[in-house]
Amino acid sequence: MRVSIHKHISNPEHFKQQLLSWSQQFREVIFLDSNSYPQEYSSFDCVLAVDAFTSLKTDFHNAFEDLKQYQQTTKDWLFGYLTYDLKNDVEPLKSSNFDGLDFPDLFFFQPKKIFLLKENQLEIQYLLLCDDEVEDDFEEIVKSNDEPFVTLSGFEVEQRISKEFYIEKVTKMLHHIHVGDMYEANFCMEFYAENAVINPLEKFQKLNGISQAPFSVFFKNNKQFLLSASPERYLKRVGETLISQPIKGTSKRFLDPVEDEKSKQFLESDSKERAENIMITDLVRNDLSHTAQKGSVEVVELCKIYSFLQVHQMISTITSKLDPQYSPIDVLKTTFPMGSMTGAPKISVMNIIENLEETKRGLYSGSIGYFTPEGDFDFNVVIRSILYNQENQYVSFSVGSAITAQSIPEKEYEECLLKAKAMHEVLR
Repeated sequence: MRVSIHKHISNPEHFKQQLLSWSQQFREVIFLDSNSYPQEYSSFDCVLAVDAFTSLKTDFHNAFEDLKQYQQTTKDWLFGYLTYDLKNDVEPLKSSNFDGLDFPDLFFFQPKKIFLLKENQLEIQYLLLCDDEVEDDFEEIVKSNDEPFVTLSGFEVEQRISKEFYIEKVTKMLHHIHVGDMYEANFCMEFYAENAVINPLEKFQKLNGISQAPFSVFFKNNKQFLLSASPERYLKRVGETLISQPIKGTSKRFLDPVEDEKSKQFLESDSKERAENIMITDLVRNDLSHTAQKGSVEVVELCKIYSFLQVHQMISTITSKLDPQYSPIDVLKTTFPMGSMTGAPKISVMNIIENLEETKRGLYSGSIGYFTPEGDFDFNVVIRSILYNQENQYVSFSVGSAITAQSIPEKEYEECLLKAKAMHEVLR
């Protein structure tokens, strides 16, 4: 049981920063920020959950079943992540690539303390065992100020796959497409640094500042961090309605409004980008149909252009009505990993990219989010994100692009570098 208290916040933007700096004292932290991005399906502007009362940490074996048990017995707010490698629980697949980060495959926790902010209204929900701490905590939060950051030692960010090697690998993928093994695949590469000492909070604030993405996340589990500026929603459930919003298609932003508009128009009319997006929309429709009421899967928006600070993106929105015989976890299991990060046909593609990529994806291209006590949920796609293991001083970010029959390897390489720009800037 939780106690619920409401407060009026006169300066929500400032309060968000105070919440975030106050949260750093806890072992488990999830801070979700929509950055006031105008979007139709947003429930909160910002959510903070801290301090695990209970938690679930496991590898991929039987992970979805474990999560189902945990979610059904707890019947409370749960926050956490699903790594890409949970594909090995859903299908007979494996992940044997190099992994410098070493995060658990799945982690969720039931927080003692939750803050839900929508415009000027703050709802605080504490478990009864600590509800006497609400007022003291609130006072501490509004008093907290950003400490000036100490700049830490520099390090070199390296690229796991060279340009030459990348082009060779994409050429192999094109061969797979031509012989009919697949139509489209998301191929990713890692940038990393060893012996890296960073201040995760500082890096998140920098990344969030230059991206202002609608699914930004600061996540901490003891010494493991995710700093995410994701623009993409994987899946949201509200009652019987499910909403998925895959992104496929990217173009540059320009300071000159005429150039910027041109870039946007070019993306909108680009037949390759549209074909990619439509293929993934079709895959998501198919994934959602497994748990949907008959005839309820619908494409609400197709190939719509949304603009973010760094890039323009092509996004489609697919909805369905959940058949009551399925649980929230069934929906995740039958749609995971998300189509935009795999390709079509899904299983064949996951095998091919596993053989060609050099790094285990882990939390990158997985998902982070929450369940409500009623079993509603909202999860993002972990892209445009920095991952950090403080214990072994390893920092990593990955980027990818969709390879189709029309792909030109050099152009795909350039798209990867465009997506890597913000993370490079932050780690410099």
